[in-house]
Amino acid sequence: MKAFFLTLFCIVSLSVDAANPYDNPDTIVVARDGTGQFRSVGEAIEVCRAFMDYHKVIFVKKGTYKEKLIIPSWIDHIEVLGEDVNQTIITFDDHANIRMAGTEQAMGTFRTYTLKIEGNDITLKNITIENNSARLGQAVALHTEGDRLLFIGCRFLGHQDTVYTGKAGTRLYFKDCYIEGTTDFIFGPSTAWFENCEIHSKANSYITAASTPQDQRYGYVFNRCRLTADGGIDKVYLGRPWRPYAYTLFMNCELGRHILAAGWHNWNNADNERTARYLEYNNSGPGANGQRVSWSRTLSKKDAAAITPEVVFAQESRWDF
Repeated sequence: MKAFFLTLFCIVSLSVDAANPYDNPDTIVVARDGTGQFRSVGEAIEVCRAFMDYHKVIFVKKGTYKEKLIIPSWIDHIEVLGEDVNQTIITFDDHANIRMAGTEQAMGTFRTYTLKIEGNDITLKNITIENNSARLGQAVALHTEGDRLLFIGCRFLGHQDTVYTGKAGTRLYFKDCYIEGTTDFIFGPSTAWFENCEIHSKANSYITAASTPQDQRYGYVFNRCRLTADGGIDKVYLGRPWRPYAYTLFMNCELGRHILAAGWHNWNNADNERTARYLEYNNSGPGANGQRVSWSRTLSKKDAAAITPEVVFAQESRWDF
């Protein structure tokens, strides 16, 4: 009898192992040409164990992957690593005015994402996330809801509403990234730090549309970034407040000549001028010159020195990224 139960235990153990051979910290490989373990990024995400306590890498080989993806809330500690940022592309083409199947209802902004990240402790490196829809409405490339998200050396391509930082109280860090768009192409309520990124405008419009909650000390901080634009673009605002207490700071940044002297817009609501938190410090370039709106503020050297990622991201839970 003892031998029987021992055999049964072994069979059950083998069955559990066989059910998910990827339940380990090893790297798994995605390749469109079939040379990896998976041909789509979605398949690789699907095999990751819920609530992992180890770091797992999904290595994505060069190729264009037409996928609409969600990294769900029960997936954490994964890294999606591209082989080549310019040649490893995840793309989709939804936009807000598409009619949803079987209804007369438009899709709306918040369903248009190419990649939606709901999980915590997710890293993207060296990869392009693109919404390549026609310019027919809002079209999100990256939609975030998770906390402690890292984006290193990535490109985010789109038109209106390219990057949606969609949940208050969550923390995002973008380093050495390229983000392009037309209108409000970095928007939402999260706390996000952008370090050494290129922010590229493709139309005369607005770069940011923060919706920082009143009780959230920080919103968007751009440090040592470069603001560039397509040829002929010459009337771009740094931001406008999607919600009254929007917080956006540009410091130590190089601002191209496309940035308007006024710098900031009140979204046609004078009441926003009393509450929006729009700040600058030590910016350079032709777009840094000019008379800013009276309701924005220039930080002192002392105040600017106190704004660091450690301070901005300080919450009840630490983040040692």
